Amino acid sequence: MAGLGQDLLWRAEAGGHALFGAALRAMPLDRASALGGRALRRLGPMTSTHKVAERNLAIAFSEQDAAWRAAVLDGVWDNTGRTFAEIPHLHALRCYEPGSRIEVEGAERLDAVRDSGRPAVFISGHFANWEVMAMAIVQRGVDVAITYRAANNPYFDQQIKDARTAYGVDTLTPKAGPRGAKQLLEHLDSGRSVALMNDQKFNEGIAVPFFGRVAMTAPGPTRLAMRSNAPLIPMSARRTGGANFRVTVHAPIEVERTGDRTADIAATVLKINRFLEDRIREAPADWFWVHRRFAKDVYRA
Repeated sequence: MAGLGQDLLWRAEAGGHALFGAALRAMPLDRASALGGRALRRLGPMTSTHKVAERNLAIAFSEQDAAWRAAVLDGVWDNTGRTFAEIPHLHALRCYEPGSRIEVEGAERLDAVRDSGRPAVFISGHFANWEVMAMAIVQRGVDVAITYRAANNPYFDQQIKDARTAYGVDTLTPKAGPRGAKQLLEHLDSGRSVALMNDQKFNEGIAVPFFGRVAMTAPGPTRLAMRSNAPLIPMSARRTGGANFRVTVHAPIEVERTGDRTADIAATVLKINRFLEDRIREAPADWFWVHRRFAKDVYRA
């Protein structure tokens, strides 16, 4: 339990975030998005995470020169700033209305899951404004539990939950730990789909190549699909200009079933990593490069 000082600090942080969110919400969406992009294009390069992103790009795109990587990084900060500035406006967005800012390709695959009465395991990465992918699922009427990583500040965490509830997410499930795994299995057993991000480093995961380098990757989504015999459906998002997006629901990734469970999991996780890598290569600036994705020895090298 947090002490009084920590609780007061958390409340102050959450209060500042709420005020900032209210100011962004008072602006038109395009203006708020552009402001967020400009702010992080200026501030992002001053942070330590900028060097992490630089190293990630140098590892993944070693064939490109420094000028190319710098241009991509400028786009990464622009996209990141826009993403967070757009969150206060998500409650007003609808994917399937005429003239929507969010175009959805492959929506018939969501319809098939919704109408089948059977669950699916949706996977993706932190592309563009990644919230629009969850939006595309829930606003199509698919019964789904969205996984998330709770913020350390419980008041800020509640604000994040409220923002997601406002655009249609009614179930958020912790993505890590025994409790989260148990809840995900319960959802699948009850016929409810689950959606997970599968693009970040997971130290307890398995070593699978990503951009040709070793990257510890979570096997959880693959194991869930195997256990429940659910299709493993990848999704992606692209920023098509300003606060406009294209979400794609791709054909399911075939889960390996040779009878060698360990090998089948590794082979399927590799397919997921290749899917993510292909989407990143299509639009490098749309991915969240600022986390340490690779093994420590890769960075040392």
